[in-house]
Amino acid sequence: MTDAVRIGILGDFNPEFRSHHATNDALQHAARKLQLKVESTWVPTPTLTESDAAAILDPFDALLASPGSPYNSFDGMLKGIEFGRVHDRPFLGTCGGFQYAMIECARNVLGIRDATTAEEDPKAKNIVIYPVACAVPNRDPKAPKLSGVVPQIHLRPGSYLASFYGKESVEEEFFCNFELNPEFEWMAMEAGFPVVARGSNEECRAIESPAHLFFVATLFQPQLSSREDNPHPLIMAFVQHAADFHRKRLDDSILT
Repeated sequence: MTDAVRIGILGDFNPEFRSHHATNDALQHAARKLQLKVESTWVPTPTLTESDAAAILDPFDALLASPGSPYNSFDGMLKGIEFGRVHDRPFLGTCGGFQYAMIECARNVLGIRDATTAEEDPKAKNIVIYPVACAVPNRDPKAPKLSGVVPQIHLRPGSYLASFYGKESVEEEFFCNFELNPEFEWMAMEAGFPVVARGSNEECRAIESPAHLFFVATLFQPQLSSREDNPHPLIMAFVQHAADFHRKRLDDSILT
């Protein structure tokens, strides 16, 4: 087994997306700060519908569900997230990754088999992810309704997320047109994924799972504010958990 920590990025890399380059960079910012060697690999969503999808994902020490919806394969992204949840791999989802984590949770944990996003099917019965209700003022007219740096994101006291930041109110950058439908917010708690961050109008902005090694999903994109001299604390926590998982797996392989 290689000494490098391997992180699989679920998504379809697009060189024109700032968030995709930022995802690669943020992982390396954290790796250098933690003095770790991290290898990140993009895993195209269509490959995750193939029969060997589990074999593709198993070598990774952690999985990151990237921004960039709609994905080339709706089902592929859900299967990648399901693998991370079921096999308890350190998991981080941001923006579209958050949205699809909520859909995967609704479908496979709560049995709402037709749960979906309005981006995929605006006429569906169970639209878990729907258009952003309140647009950010003074944004670029061409930008998504929820875009730019948004202040006053309140973290739940005592949550893992708040512990990573070391504070309970933060500002983060968004770039999305869709968010969790508040009519379905109940399902997060029901499935064991409590809401741990809210916007100024109480909108859900992040969830986490206390039952997993590390399972966090945010509607905002922490990778966009990560810098070489100031890695993002959430990305740092994710990479550290990936390294811990890698170390344990390496120890287990030696023992066997």
